[in-house]
Amino acid sequence: MMTTRCASACGQADFGWLQARYSFSFGHYFDPKLMGYASLRVLNQEILAPGAAFQPRSYPQVDVLNLVLQGEAEYRDSEGNHLIAREGEAMLLSTRPGVNYSEINISKDRPLTRMQLWLAACPERENPLLQKRELPQKTSVLIASPDGADGSLQLRQQVWVHQVTLAPGEQHTVKLHGPRAYLQSIHGSLDVQASSAQQQPLSCGDGAFLRDEHHISLQARTPLRALVIDLPA
Repeated sequence: MMTTRCASACGQADFGWLQARYSFSFGHYFDPKLMGYASLRVLNQEILAPGAAFQPRSYPQVDVLNLVLQGEAEYRDSEGNHLIAREGEAMLLSTRPGVNYSEINISKDRPLTRMQLWLAACPERENPLLQKRELPQKTSVLIASPDGADGSLQLRQQVWVHQVTLAPGEQHTVKLHGPRAYLQSIHGSLDVQASSAQQQPLSCGDGAFLRDEHHISLQARTPLRALVIDLPA
């Protein structure tokens, strides 16, 4: 089964220093029917103005995965750890109770654009506090996984996050662990074919909930960059 979610239906915010689109309930945007999907708690696309910062804050028991689409960001925690992530890189915060985290757009003249995911984390697992990897320009990249396979960032949950990059007319199929997954177009439009559902078109910024599918095939209608978040639990 596949249910689409249009970008225009998502929550929106414009605070001047921050512009955001929220796929699920977050901050001032609340929809009791959209509190996340399986272990995916948050999926935001946010733009921080030059020099803007999120002040130190704590998180619930989640892994915070950021994909930097434009610009560069510095992340710090209250224990003195820090990391800089730039365009074309992904970073992962394995948050812990009692630790505060801050984020700043370190450029004085360029905005910072990124995707941010919160994924519920198993409290018994201890992973590196800060992780980073480059995202090569190829058809499919495993960004994050439970075991760090293929150089991916290691999550504290049974979740696999794939990035798919296609030219117009190209097609790629992602096998799913099941029973749930979420598809997000970062940019570009596409046709989506799930194993037991009819083909559906998606535009830039649209998403789709998938349930009980064995695989999903993406065919780009324009240059495409998309996420497939495989959520067995």
